[in-house]
Amino acid sequence: MKTRSATPLVAALVGACLCSGALAAPISLSIIDTGGDLASVQTIIENYKKANPDKVSEIKIQRAPAPELPAKIKAQQDAGRLDINLVLTGQDGGALLAQNGQLIAIPDYQKTFPRDGLTDAGKALYDEGKGVLIPSVGNAGGPVLIYNPAKVPGPPKTAQELLTWVKANPGKFMYARPANSGPGRAILQGFAFILGDSKPLDPEKGWDKSWDFLKELGKSVEYYPTGTAITLKEFAQGQRWMIAGIMEWDMKPRAQSVIPPDSKIAILENTTFVVDGHYWCIPKGVPQEQVDVIVDLMKFMWRPEQQALTWKAFIGPVVKAAALTSAPKDIQDEVKEFWRPEYDQIGTKWKVSPPLGVTELSYAMERWDREVGADQVKK
Repeated sequence: MKTRSATPLVAALVGACLCSGALAAPISLSIIDTGGDLASVQTIIENYKKANPDKVSEIKIQRAPAPELPAKIKAQQDAGRLDINLVLTGQDGGALLAQNGQLIAIPDYQKTFPRDGLTDAGKALYDEGKGVLIPSVGNAGGPVLIYNPAKVPGPPKTAQELLTWVKANPGKFMYARPANSGPGRAILQGFAFILGDSKPLDPEKGWDKSWDFLKELGKSVEYYPTGTAITLKEFAQGQRWMIAGIMEWDMKPRAQSVIPPDSKIAILENTTFVVDGHYWCIPKGVPQEQVDVIVDLMKFMWRPEQQALTWKAFIGPVVKAAALTSAPKDIQDEVKEFWRPEYDQIGTKWKVSPPLGVTELSYAMERWDREVGADQVKK
C-alpha cells in the first residue's frame, strides 16, 4: 500500500521539477567566430561558465571566414541539425545573415537590452542590428592609413594625394576584401564622406564618386587578400608601405608586435569615422532551452564589469559604464601605451557616422566584389 501511494507522489514531484526547469541539463555552447571577437570576449564567456555551471557544461569554438558563414549555417538549417548555437561576427557576416533571414529575433530585445546605457558607437551598432544582432564591442572605427615612416616620409593628406601616391608606388598600398575585413569595410564606407558623395549612406544611388575612385585606386593595387591579417603580415615584411586600418587594427597589431611599433597613421582630409564593431546572434533552429541560456549569457556580457575586460583587444565596450578607468590596471596601461593622440580628436576634429544598414552594407560588399575586387581577390 505504501509503495503504491508513494509512486504517484514521486511521479508528481518529478513532473513538477521538469516543468519548472529545475532538472534542465546544462547546455554545450557551440560558438563560431568569424570576426575575431573572441579576442575581446572569450574571458567573459569563460567567466559566465564558471559562474553558471548549471547552465553551461562546455564551450566549443570554431572559426570561419565571414563570407562562408551564411552557407555554412544554411546547410545546417536545411538539414535540421545545427551544431552552432551562438555566432560571433563582425558587421560583414552579421549583415549577410540578417539580410538572409537566418537569425532569430532576440525576445523582447528592447527591454532585455536597453539602448540608453550604450556608448554612441554601441547605439549605432544597436540600431543597425535591429534586434537580431546584439552588439558586443565597438568604437569609432576608421578609416585610417597605417604607414611605414621610413618609406613614406610625407604621407598623403587628401584622397587625390593618396591616389597620386598609389599610382607612383604601384603595389605598395593594400587593403583587404571588405566582406571579411574591418579596415576593408572602413575604406569601402569611408570614401563616400571623404570625397563628398551625395548620399554617403546610400551605396546604390549616392556613391558615384566613391565607386569611380575605388576602381581607379585598384589599378595600382597588386591584389586584395581575403582578410586583414595578410595585409598586416605583408606590411610588417616590407612588401607594402601603406595599408588600410581602423582603431582596433592599428593599436592591437602594434601592441602584439605584429607590425612595427613605430608605424604611423594618416587621416585624410574630410574623413568621417565609420563605427565598427562586433555582434552576437543566434541562428534560427536553435532549441528554446538553449536560446534561454544564450540570451542570459548575452545579458551577462553586457554587465559593466565584464564589458570593461573588452578593452584588452583595443576595440572597447558598447556599454557606457565600462569606461577604460574601470578596466584592470594592466589593461588600462597597455591601452594608454598604444593609444594615439589623433583618437582624442574623434568627435571634435573628426566626425563619426553610423555604419551602413544591413541591406546597404550587403549591397556595397557585393558590388565591390563584382566591380572593384573582381579577379584581384586572392587567398
